Amino acid sequence: MSKLLITCLPYLNGTDYFSKVQHRALPVLLDSGQPLSPSGRYDIISADPVEVINSQTLATSTSLEVLRTHLKAYQPEEADTEIELPFYGGFIGYISYDFGRELEQLPKQAQADIELPKLLGGIYTWAIICDHQEKCSYLVAPADEHPQQLLHLQQPNKINSEQTFKLQTPFYANMSKAEYRAQFARIIEYIKAGDCYQINFSQRFKAQCSGDSWQAYLAIRSATPAPFSAYLDFGQQQILSVSPERFIKLQQQQVETKPIKGTAPRSTNPELDLQLAEELQASLKNRAENLMIVDLLRNDLSRVCQSGSVKVPALFALESYANVHHLVSTIVGTLDADKDALDLLAASFPGGSITGAPKIRAMEIIDELEPQRRTIYCGSVLYLDFFQQMDSNITIRTLLHTQSTDPKASNQLYCWGGGGIVYDSEADAEYQETLHKVGKILSALDPDFLQHFSTEH
Repeated sequence: MSKLLITCLPYLNGTDYFSKVQHRALPVLLDSGQPLSPSGRYDIISADPVEVINSQTLATSTSLEVLRTHLKAYQPEEADTEIELPFYGGFIGYISYDFGRELEQLPKQAQADIELPKLLGGIYTWAIICDHQEKCSYLVAPADEHPQQLLHLQQPNKINSEQTFKLQTPFYANMSKAEYRAQFARIIEYIKAGDCYQINFSQRFKAQCSGDSWQAYLAIRSATPAPFSAYLDFGQQQILSVSPERFIKLQQQQVETKPIKGTAPRSTNPELDLQLAEELQASLKNRAENLMIVDLLRNDLSRVCQSGSVKVPALFALESYANVHHLVSTIVGTLDADKDALDLLAASFPGGSITGAPKIRAMEIIDELEPQRRTIYCGSVLYLDFFQQMDSNITIRTLLHTQSTDPKASNQLYCWGGGGIVYDSEADAEYQETLHKVGKILSALDPDFLQHFSTEH
């Protein structure tokens, strides 16, 4: 490929630039949630990938190798510039939680009722980058396609002819509260028996819907802005993520992961909200849960990082979002010189914060006790550029929109809520936590969501 060119563009929000490309093939937005999110810096927008990597058309076990090959095949010459950006073209897509089945031998008990590739994304040779810290936007593209991409962006936005998004049914869970309690009791028995120390257990919510899922994304983004948000339009499926959690970042061989473990609800009363945050930070139970996952992730990173380089610079930091407070820890390391970003992913996936400890046994128990496979939930949306820069989220607070091939049939919208269960967890409190985590998101689409589930006994 030819040399990269970087051109300054008018400074706009990523959602504004996405509206200019959303009618092109496989448009993607990696969204910092700015200006509403409490953190986050860059938005990345692109469309029209030169290659599509779909695990359904490959032997899934070779998907990462195919991705590695394509990244090398399309790698451009570096730009002559001092502008430092997080992404210079490369892969943007997702890896579903169930990709973990290709990395580890797991049972197949949970129902596979959603047809979704385990890995799907594209090689995007160009991108728009919005830097909300420097208040600048850039077009990054190879010299031979740079003029064409610039011309595309100068065209007026196409009128969106999609129907207004609306739910056709309320959200329903895949288990009753009584069923949740029964599965919770089985998890406690596994913990008492010594099979595991912690299990991340979730329930799934589903509704029928119609109209434009982009409108749904804008609604949940407004309700719960988050720094690792994303909207991926991959034809029959759209991923709508307002995730607060980084999975893995890689830049110049430096690795960072920031697991979330420990949650408390927000309150509209400032004094009560502060009290809830302070109680979370002081909670020995939540600190113990967080520390279990920190140890697990230290072990994961140690498989591919230089000996002695894995450190924990921050433990139990408080981060507050529109709907909840979280405890977040930070683990860092230096990647071995003979390893690359895909080696790092394979060693760490899926994230320990959304499985439990020990990881493999936790995943086996999840497959036994959750009625359906997780698909996108607790997987990862990520970018990996041509120069081994990578960042990724954990797809919590994430919706999956599936479009029916029958124009008369309804589309489906899925969302999941879960939490870590340990020896001294209480069933009703854990059940309520799953609702707290998704309540504000789903209430943006269904105002009666929390009221509907508060009537369950």
